[in-house]
Amino acid sequence: MKKNVIIIGAAGRDFHNFNTYYRGNEQYNVVAFTAAQIPDIDGRKYPTELAGDLYPEGIPIHAEENLTKLIKDLNVDECVFSYSDVTYNKVMEMSAIVNTAGANFALLGPEDTMVKSVKPLIAVGATRTGCGKSQTSRKIIEILMREGLKVVAIRHPMPYGDLNEQKVQRFATVEDLKKHKCTVEEMEEYEPHVVRGNVIYAGVDYEAILRAAENDPDGCDIVLWDGGNNDFPFYKPDLNFTVIDPHRPGDELKYYPGEVTLRLADSIIINKMDTASPEGIQIVRDNIAKVNPDAIVIDAASPISVDNPDLIKGKKVLVVEDGPTLTHGGMKLGAGTVAAKKFGAAELVDPRPFTVGKLSETFEIYPNIGVLLPAMGYGEQQLKDLETTINNTDCDSVVIGTPIDLKRIIKINKPSTRVYYDLDEIGYPDLEKVVCDFLIKKNLVNKKTCFCCK
Repeated sequence: MKKNVIIIGAAGRDFHNFNTYYRGNEQYNVVAFTAAQIPDIDGRKYPTELAGDLYPEGIPIHAEENLTKLIKDLNVDECVFSYSDVTYNKVMEMSAIVNTAGANFALLGPEDTMVKSVKPLIAVGATRTGCGKSQTSRKIIEILMREGLKVVAIRHPMPYGDLNEQKVQRFATVEDLKKHKCTVEEMEEYEPHVVRGNVIYAGVDYEAILRAAENDPDGCDIVLWDGGNNDFPFYKPDLNFTVIDPHRPGDELKYYPGEVTLRLADSIIINKMDTASPEGIQIVRDNIAKVNPDAIVIDAASPISVDNPDLIKGKKVLVVEDGPTLTHGGMKLGAGTVAAKKFGAAELVDPRPFTVGKLSETFEIYPNIGVLLPAMGYGEQQLKDLETTINNTDCDSVVIGTPIDLKRIIKINKPSTRVYYDLDEIGYPDLEKVVCDFLIKKNLVNKKTCFCCK
């Protein structure tokens, strides 16, 4: 008999697990997805065009809060936990809920979910949201492009719109972001790639996405997996990097699947060492030695710059940070906060008295955000609420710590300055050495002509 399955997710890993393990598998009947972490994604369907012939009506997506009732009403045999950046306590709490309702609780691993590329593939992941994957990916791409290689990036999924339309998405220009109706969260990940001249893919069906990337019309010598949250890669990497954040020491052994990502890494980057405490740095070093002593460890910083420091010095500033970093990432500061302190802000203005609509709801769900404003923009209403909140706030200027040009998508009625950050390795080994050794091993560059070896 077929087993009835619910996939517990957040519009990303859940769809990938279905596509790679359950779609077309006649031993199972996936009766529902549940949704959490991301607002307004429940109430939809995973469409039959993506679900396949076994699901002519598609698969409904319900709110996670209804899980117990769904297990009983749908005679569910097994629930598969399929989202990331959650504590082990949260994972086992979900297991207890599922087991109490009478179903088995499961986690799918790399062997059943990783897709193999026909091209060499480098993966970048992290132990938590907000560790610095984006600047690490950018630095690796710069090294690869300098060697004359055509790089195609693929980003961990964020399909919050029409799933059929988002099956395979290709972004080569800033205009493509508008064409695909990207949310702020999507733009934060895609825009830094396209403005640097490399193509990035994303979407829902990650095997179809990989095949499209391998055959990109502009050419593809190597694929870079730009991971999301602290998830392990959707693809089988030939070289696997994991970024770790000493601002949250110990989290690398307390969050799922961050510890998996840490243990899988060929090379581990300790980022933000310029702003972290020596104690925090030592804790992460000790934990790396405990669970992955063979990994190559790279020390790094993410130095901050701004386009107009005069708008910070001595001013009352509103700091706008990357949304997920503050929410389920649990960070108490981001690039904007570091910039505000570095360039002498007189005060960080508390946005909470000025929030409206869905941003007010965000602070209710995540009360520990504090005096920072998360750049939430999963939908049109959230974007409007973000604009209204910024413009309502009584401050001298706005410090934009998000990876995108926020002024391009909302109107800000007060002076603002944008924060920039890149990865800067400290000492040796560095990214260039690790990447170039890999390229030589794969016969993608010649040792005599490789920039690193000159």
